[in-house]
Amino acid sequence: MPVEQRDDQFEERLGSALRNAGGAFDADRAALVAGGETRGRRLRMRRRTAVVSGAAAIALVGVGGALVAPWGGDGTGQRAVGAGGTTVGPGDATGTATPSPVSGAQLLASLKELLPAGGQFSNESARGTDARTGPYAYAVYDDGKGAAALSVSLGRVEPGSGRARETTECPDKTLTPYDDCVSSTLSGGAVLRILKGYEYPDRRVDTKLWTADLVTPEGEHVSVMEWNAAAEKDAPISRDEPPLDSAQLKTLVTDPAWLRAVNAIPKSTEVETSPTPTTPPAAEGGAILTTLTGLLPAGLDVVSKGGQEAEYGYVVVDDGKGKSFVQINVQPDMSDVEDQLFGPDRNPETLPDGTKVVVKQGIGDDKGLGLIMRTADTIRTDGMRVVVMAFNSGSQNTGPTRATPALTLDQLKAIATSPKWRELVPSTD
Repeated sequence: MPVEQRDDQFEERLGSALRNAGGAFDADRAALVAGGETRGRRLRMRRRTAVVSGAAAIALVGVGGALVAPWGGDGTGQRAVGAGGTTVGPGDATGTATPSPVSGAQLLASLKELLPAGGQFSNESARGTDARTGPYAYAVYDDGKGAAALSVSLGRVEPGSGRARETTECPDKTLTPYDDCVSSTLSGGAVLRILKGYEYPDRRVDTKLWTADLVTPEGEHVSVMEWNAAAEKDAPISRDEPPLDSAQLKTLVTDPAWLRAVNAIPKSTEVETSPTPTTPPAAEGGAILTTLTGLLPAGLDVVSKGGQEAEYGYVVVDDGKGKSFVQINVQPDMSDVEDQLFGPDRNPETLPDGTKVVVKQGIGDDKGLGLIMRTADTIRTDGMRVVVMAFNSGSQNTGPTRATPALTLDQLKAIATSPKWRELVPSTD
């Protein structure tokens, strides 16, 4: 796929998150608001004001939905990024002056200069820092060992935010299979994560995707992506591995040219407003896991668990017959999708307190892995949704580990309709 068609990396990363944490998105669209997609949707539902910088749209609005902060810093525009204390600047952090825009041609030239000499380039594409949809540089690079797509995108994330942590921490292998991941703090305080994984988490095609993400203490974000194919999707594998190893990725992503370009992106004035008094707060991820574990039927051993900061959690359980992946979402204020998820065509049961319940068993993937998924989906009268899913595998990216999921439909329904979830998300009725 040409990079021109990949302008909004949010769409791609969201799709990946849906496959990783959302559970059989392609097989059951009624379950689409699960896992990683949930947090992005919740943040979109909370009113925002003003304008998002283009960089946020292309590079930073990932699964959780990045909150783009105004430019910050020490007032000098100096940024220490590398292990050697390299600084870049000057740039404006006070709003009194705006650095000159960096053109797409300049970004592309920087990318080509920083790659190993002697390679051939094709399919070049770039946008400058004044582009509404944000800056990036892209090329197909061939060092004689096979063509490889490679891109650099620039933006900003709120320092210390959940999104900043998600960008720089190694992901949960239960949700995101990968071969290697290293996260380290550089001498200037920036955090660098190098992740060697795959374009398709379910490995239906073994296209490798290696990424290097640098986030500075001030929130500048530089992201490098490289593949072992001439395009990220729908292209044959052209080499065993992407062209840059870990050391070369680090050299590329920490080059001062990228932070100078970040400083030239027009300032964002976006501010996320607080939820209105009628919007319940999101359920905290740790509390969700504690509650879910306490509601599991007797005889199930929890062999692993994890989740997100809010609204989502999972456990892997084993009753002696094999591992079973169980995930849950607890979401306030979902009335806007009630007709879609609990309409007459879904055959919902309505409980005496008005809660609507849909239970079903079906195919848990569309890749031929043979997964079975059982789901109990509920919505209270105030819009609080609790959806629980169980699979006949220890993860959603591998084949079956048992004949059927470890929990029955009745057991999933009992978990989803438990009054304990109300303690995590108070009613606004």
